[in-house]
Amino acid sequence: MARRKIANALFGMLAFLAIFASLVTLVALLIDVVARGGSSVDLQFFTSAPSRIPAKAGILPALVGTLWVTTLVAIMTFPIGVAAAIYLEEYAGRGRWSRLLRINISNLAGVPSIVYGIFGLALFVRLLGLGRTVFAAALTLSLLILPVVIISSMEAIRAVPPSQREAAYALGATRWQMVRRALLPAAAPGILTGIVLAVGRAVGETAPLILIGAVTFVTFVPVNPFEDKYTVLPIQIFNWAGRPQAAFQEISAAAILVLLVLMFLLNLVAIILRARLSRTIQW
Repeated sequence: MARRKIANALFGMLAFLAIFASLVTLVALLIDVVARGGSSVDLQFFTSAPSRIPAKAGILPALVGTLWVTTLVAIMTFPIGVAAAIYLEEYAGRGRWSRLLRINISNLAGVPSIVYGIFGLALFVRLLGLGRTVFAAALTLSLLILPVVIISSMEAIRAVPPSQREAAYALGATRWQMVRRALLPAAAPGILTGIVLAVGRAVGETAPLILIGAVTFVTFVPVNPFEDKYTVLPIQIFNWAGRPQAAFQEISAAAILVLLVLMFLLNLVAIILRARLSRTIQW
């Protein structure tokens, strides 16, 4: 008993030190980014295209490209990921085929993003002939985060008490009525949180998009996702950060600050949705 207490105390101390070190690192990075790029974030920075002159450079094409890709990824990932989770948890049973699917989905969640980029280049860009477009990028990133969405949705569905299923069946509901009227409303907070966090991961990806042809210097706003070339904020940051001039380092820090704010807003949306849905369900 004493050894278990000592081990628990040791693990707790190590966890506290890890969290503290992560927070210190995060705060230091935020201070550095704000100090270097905060003065460059203004209206001109949001409304201008990239330029070889740092004072005139902006992030408008990259920001619009990021919003295009993020929106398409969310639209494609949400129904497929949730439907797959419902099938695996409520319809597939616990047979050999179901176990194999679960194992493969868990393995796909750990595959490096660069592998998805290679796959997207071979399948969407070359084999299907979609070209180096926003739509091909969205399909690739959807494959990247789909295992994460499925796993998080399965966990949320699994967390619903069996009594809610049994109560729906006792009232004469079919399986689909039980899923639609009882299961999904109860699991909705966890499902939406997992989806928003997964989309947030897609927003910060760079390597897959470089492989499938995202352009590092775009001076126009993408309008047609099926034809126009594009860039995104992480690639624009990578382009500016690789230049030796101090002025480009400053606008690179400014773009990092914008990307961090975008990620913060996505996480804030996840927190608000979870809180509201949880409150509605409790009521």
